[in-house]
Amino acid sequence: MIYLDSASTALQHPPEVAQAVAAALNSFGSPGRGAHQASLDADRAVFAARTQVARLFGASSPKQVAFAGSATDALNMAIAGLLGPGDHAITTAASHNSVLRPLYRQQEDGVEISILPVQPSGAIDFESFEALFRPNTRLAVLTHASNLTGDVYDIARLAAICHAHNTLIVVDAAQTAGVIPIDMGAMDLDVVVFTGHKGLLGPQGTGGLCLKEGVTIRPLRVGGSGSQSFERKHPAWMPERLEAGTLNSHGLAGLSAGLDYLLSQGVETLAARTKGLTNRFESQLRGIDGVRVYGGQGGVDRCGIVAINIGGLGSSAVADRLSTSYGICVRAGAHCAPLMHKALGTVTQGAVRFSFSPFNTAEELDTAIRALGEIAEEGQTA
Repeated sequence: MIYLDSASTALQHPPEVAQAVAAALNSFGSPGRGAHQASLDADRAVFAARTQVARLFGASSPKQVAFAGSATDALNMAIAGLLGPGDHAITTAASHNSVLRPLYRQQEDGVEISILPVQPSGAIDFESFEALFRPNTRLAVLTHASNLTGDVYDIARLAAICHAHNTLIVVDAAQTAGVIPIDMGAMDLDVVVFTGHKGLLGPQGTGGLCLKEGVTIRPLRVGGSGSQSFERKHPAWMPERLEAGTLNSHGLAGLSAGLDYLLSQGVETLAARTKGLTNRFESQLRGIDGVRVYGGQGGVDRCGIVAINIGGLGSSAVADRLSTSYGICVRAGAHCAPLMHKALGTVTQGAVRFSFSPFNTAEELDTAIRALGEIAEEGQTA
């Protein structure tokens, strides 16, 4: 099997990740719920992961990192916790449904929403973005990179525009966390949302958000916290403020192991490897008649994603053929990015998305190119 679907979830992990999860399952108690060895071991694993995430993103302190079950969970927390009736929020057509649907729900409760269109190339226009701001603009929720095209947006420039209008920025880094460097301080980001099961090389069921000091989010959930049990209100301090219930310490132990590998290797080093594979793949695509590549225009950076179509073939048919005839795993369809597909003109056809990790090889990509060439040739003669 050749796995080229890392934008959905990482399949290849450092062996230490599975080892850490297995060890945790057989030794951890409940984190923050006792002073015995099993509970303390779970506490230490959670704190290690918290410290590593803070280091990775340049957060001011580990306590500014709150864990959640996924990036979707964390985006819901941020959006619901920062917006209220009468507020105005901005996003772009590059956003995933994990941003769009929470915003649409807020719209039903009296929040005004503006969505910046993307150009047919997939790019965004910064002047048009700035024109959307109003006196009541409270929040901009922006993707760092399109999960469809892989185009990376200049998030530091977008943050500067937001702050010039006294607006907070929430960054959806689901596709970029661990894939390209992110520095909250240097980029002046208020909230960075991440998932653990993609570029951070951890298990599914892990994710969270990093907050700039001074940014306060209303808790989406309240309940058990392991402290202040006789108080009617949930603890107001971070990270307990946003972490009601028992954390997934088993998964976070695996995430910590993935982060260990990531930090020891260096995000820049792994990013260069992935970029080299992406460039190799895309350059070879140019030799195949009938293949159309989406995004990547104007020298924009990519985060290891290349989306294509072959002539008029349905994207699902191409993906099925790659899987059944060649053992190549990709993702086809709408990718939970409906507005991006409208902008690209691919609502009916969808798109075939190839996404790479540092563990892929040049030989695997060459095999995928040969397969695409054969499918394209068959499509022309059919």
